Amino acid sequence: MKKLPYGISDFKRIRRDDMYYVDKTMYLQKLEDENSYLLMIRPRRFGKSLFLSMMEAYYDVNMKERFQELFGELYAGKNPTPLANQFQVMRLDFSRTGGSLNELENQFRSYCSERLNAFIRTYSRFYDDWIVNRVLTTENAETKLNIIVDEANRLEYRLYLIIDEYDNFTNDVLASHGHETFEKLTRAEGFYRRFFKLFKGAFERILMLGISPVTLDDLTSGYNIDWNISNSPKFNAMLGFEEKDVREMLQYYKEKASIPGDIEEIIGDMKPWYDNYCFAEECYGHETLYNCDLALYYIDPLIKTGKPPKTMIDKNIMIDYSKLQMLVDLDRGIRRKERIADIEQIANSGYVEMRLKTSFPAMSLLEEENFLSLVYYYGLLSIGGVDRGLLRMIIPNETVRQQYWHFMVNLYSKIYPMAIKPLEKEYQAMVYDGEWLPIIEKIGNAFTEASSIRDSIGGEHNVQGFFKAWLGVCDFSVLCPELELNYGYSDFVMMPLRHHDPQAKHCYIIELKYVNSEASDSEAAKKLAEARAQIEKYASDRRLLRAIEGCTLHGISVLFRGHRMDPPQLIIEKKV
Repeated sequence: MKKLPYGISDFKRIRRDDMYYVDKTMYLQKLEDENSYLLMIRPRRFGKSLFLSMMEAYYDVNMKERFQELFGELYAGKNPTPLANQFQVMRLDFSRTGGSLNELENQFRSYCSERLNAFIRTYSRFYDDWIVNRVLTTENAETKLNIIVDEANRLEYRLYLIIDEYDNFTNDVLASHGHETFEKLTRAEGFYRRFFKLFKGAFERILMLGISPVTLDDLTSGYNIDWNISNSPKFNAMLGFEEKDVREMLQYYKEKASIPGDIEEIIGDMKPWYDNYCFAEECYGHETLYNCDLALYYIDPLIKTGKPPKTMIDKNIMIDYSKLQMLVDLDRGIRRKERIADIEQIANSGYVEMRLKTSFPAMSLLEEENFLSLVYYYGLLSIGGVDRGLLRMIIPNETVRQQYWHFMVNLYSKIYPMAIKPLEKEYQAMVYDGEWLPIIEKIGNAFTEASSIRDSIGGEHNVQGFFKAWLGVCDFSVLCPELELNYGYSDFVMMPLRHHDPQAKHCYIIELKYVNSEASDSEAAKKLAEARAQIEKYASDRRLLRAIEGCTLHGISVLFRGHRMDPPQLIIEKKV
C-alpha cells in the first residue's frame, strides 16, 4: 500500500518511496504553451511546493537518466514535452530569508549566494573547474550570478528559474518593519528589486509562485512581468485537489486499507469543510477545489485508525489565517476601522461583491478593493459567481468560516472590556447534555454589558454578528448561519459533529429577533410569534431531520429589546 504523503513536498522522495501522488504533470505542457515568464498566486497549503519540486525534477538535465523512474507512470511520462530534462534549474525559496531590520539585506544576499553555490556544484560537470572555483570563492551574490549566466550563455546552456514564496520575504518585511523599509527594498536602488532585474535577463524561463501580488507590482519597473496566470480557467485546477482526485484516493485506500464507511458519506463529511475554492470566474459552478493539506489531514487518520480526525480543522492552519489580523493591523488609523468593517460584513453575510485586482502596490494595500482582493488571495474568499458586473466572493467552506469567527471573537475580546471568559464547559453542556440556557445567557449578557458603554454597537446586525462569532467557535459542533430549511433561511443551526463523536446528540435551531428599546410589548410579542412560526417550519425540514437522526432537536427564540435580551424561550424540543 502506498503511504500518504501528508506534510511531504519532496517529489523525488514521494516517487522513490512509492507514496500516493495526485498527478498534476498534465499542466507542464500547458505551462510551456504560455509565455516564458509566469506568475501563479494561490493560498497556502495548496500544493505549491510539491508542484515546484515536480517541475524541478522534470526539467533538470541531471535527472534525464531517472526520467522513467520518476515520471514513467504519470501523464508527462507517457506524453513528454519537448523541454523535458533540457535545463539547468535553479530553485529559490524566499520563505527561508528574513531576520531583523539590520540583517535583511545580508540575510537575503547570503541565501542567494548559498543557492548559487549549490547550483554550480550541482552542475559542475558542465563547467570548467576555474569557473566553478570562481563562483565558489566570489563573495558577492550578483557577481556569482553574472559569472554563471555569462558562461551558460557562451556554452548555450538553458537555465530555468523556479521561485517558491516569491512574496514571503517582502510581505514579512511589510508586516514587521512597515512601509518605509518595504519601499527601500523595492524602489530603484533596493537590493530586492536589483536581484529581480538580474533574474529576468539571466534565465530563459521563470515560474514564480506566491500568495499575494503585492511585491510584483512594486517590482514592475525592475521586473516587467505581464503574464499572471492565477485567474486563468486553464490553470484553475493546477494546484489543489479536484473532487475526482479525492474520490480516487479514497477508493484506493478503501481497497488497500479497508477504510470504513461509504465513500459518498466520507465525501459528504469532507466537502463542506475543505472544498469549494474557485480561482477562475469561468470555472465557477463546475470546477471547485479542495485544500490539499486539509484533505490529507482528514484521510491520514482514516487510514491509520479507521476513524476521521477528532476535529475537522488542523490547528496548524490557524497560523496561516492569522495573516488576516496582520493585514488589518498594518494601518492604525481610520482605514483600520474600515477594514475591520469589511471583515465583519463578510463574516456576517458570508459574501462580498467586488472587483478583483490582479496587482497593486503595497502603499495602496489598504484601499478597499486592494484589501478585499488580498483577502481572496489568502484563501479567505473564493469566486462564487458574478452579479451585475461584480464578482460575488463567498466564504468557501466551514474551515475558512471558522477563521472569521475566531477573528471576530478576538476583536470582540479586545474592544469589549468584559470579554467573555473561555466557554468550553458551556459548549460541552450544550452539545452533549442539551443544556443550552447557560451559553445563551452568557453571550446575551456580555453583549448587553458591552453595549451599555458602547452605544454604537446596538442593532440587529451587531447582535447577529456577536452571537455568530461566539457560537461559531464551538469545537463540538458546526454553526450553519442562514441555512435553507423548508424554503426559508434560519438564523442559526448548530449541528453536532456526530461522525466524529457519537456522544454529541443535541442540535439547535436558534432564531434571533430584535426590536428597538422603545418598542411596545405587542411589537415584541409579534416578533416572538414570528420566531415560533419559523422554528416550527424549519424543524420539519426533511433533509435536516435525516442529518440529525438520533439527536434531540431544540428550537430556541432569542429576543433583544435594544441591547437587552429578554429571557430566551424554548419553542421545540423533540427526539428525532
